[in-house]
Amino acid sequence: MTATDGRGAGHPVTYCTNIHPGETLDEVRRGLAAQATRVKAACSPDAPFPLGLRLSGRASLELEAGDAAARLGDWLAENGFYVPTVNAFPYGRFHHAPVKEAVYLPDWRDPERLAYTLRLARVLACWLPEGGTGSLSTVPVGFRRGFPEADLPAALANMRLALAGLRDLGEETGRCLRLAVEPEPGCLVETTPQFVDLCHRLDPRGQFREQLGICYDCCHQALQFEDPGTSLAQLAAAGLRVAHVQVSSALHLDGGDLTRLARFVEPVYLHQAVARRPNGTLVRFDDLQEALDAGLTDVASWRVHFHLPVFVPQLPECGTTQPFLTAILPRFPADAPLEVETYTWGILPDDLKTTDVAASICREIGWVRQARDAGLDAGATPY
Repeated sequence: MTATDGRGAGHPVTYCTNIHPGETLDEVRRGLAAQATRVKAACSPDAPFPLGLRLSGRASLELEAGDAAARLGDWLAENGFYVPTVNAFPYGRFHHAPVKEAVYLPDWRDPERLAYTLRLARVLACWLPEGGTGSLSTVPVGFRRGFPEADLPAALANMRLALAGLRDLGEETGRCLRLAVEPEPGCLVETTPQFVDLCHRLDPRGQFREQLGICYDCCHQALQFEDPGTSLAQLAAAGLRVAHVQVSSALHLDGGDLTRLARFVEPVYLHQAVARRPNGTLVRFDDLQEALDAGLTDVASWRVHFHLPVFVPQLPECGTTQPFLTAILPRFPADAPLEVETYTWGILPDDLKTTDVAASICREIGWVRQARDAGLDAGATPY
C-alpha cells in the first residue's frame, strides 16, 4: 500500500516553512521562491504540493492589508502549492537571534495570541477549497516557568474564544478550521495525557470537537519517553483527532554522561533535556545547559530537544529518536499532513550542517515517505 502526496487520499508529506528565515511577508515570499519551488520540483513535479506555512505576527498583519492574502494565494496556486496547515506558534522572530522561552510569547493569556490566531484562520479560509479542512498549530497554553495557576482561567477563556471563532468562520465559509495544540517540553501541556486533560477542560461538552486537535510533534513526544502506540491510543480513546504532524527527531543518549552532548549547547533555542532514571521516573530541565549544570547521576538515558535531520540514525556521540518515527509514522490517520520540521540547520554543529537546505529537505521528505510506506506494507494499524 502506497499513500499519495497530492490532494488525493493518503498522508500528504511536506515540510514546515519555519525552516526558512522570514518575518515579513516579502521575506516569506522570497524564501518560498528560492527554496520551496525547488523542493516541489524534486518531490512533487506533477501534482500539487502541500506547504506547512509559517507566518509571523507581523506577516499576519500585512496579510490583512488590501488584497495581500489573495495575491499570495494566487502565487501559491500558480506555482503548484496548496496550504493545509499554518504554523501559528512562533509569533515573533524565529531565526538569527536568541529566541529561547520568548518563542511562547504572546501566550494564551494575552489577547494578541487570540487575535493573531484568528487573523491567520481568516487567511487560511481564503486559501482552502470549498469544503476543505485546515489546521493552525499553536502554543500549548504557555511556558510553565512564570505562568501562575491563577492565570490559567484567562488563558483557557481565550482558547475557547478561538475555538468559537473557528467554528463561526467555518460556518460562514464552508471550510473546517482546527486549532492544533502542540504539546512542548517545559510548557503547561507537554505529554499526551496532559493534552487530553486540556481538551476536557477546554471543551467539556464536546461542542468544539470539530475545531480542536493536536499538532503531534514527534520529537516532543519522544522526549517524554512516550510509547507511540500508547500515545495514539490515548488520543483515540478520548475521541481527539490528529490535526497535523510535525516529523522531527531528538538526541538520545544511553547512559548518564550528558557531557557527551555539550557541543549542542547554543544561544538561540531552548533545548529541553529529560533524564530517565533506571526506575523509569523522569527528571526534566528547561535547557541543556541547566541539565549539564545539575550533574545528575544514576541516569539510564537522556533525550534532548534538538531537531535533527530525520534521516540521521546515529551521531558520533549518541543516537537519535528515529526509532520513534519509524514506529509511529504509519499509524497516523491517513488525512493528517506529515510535515518535516528540522528548523535547526543554521545552528547545527559544523559537521552536521549542509550547504543546500532544499536538497536536505527533499532527502527528509523521501525518508518520511519510505518509512511510512514500509510500515503500512508491514501491516501497521493506523490510528
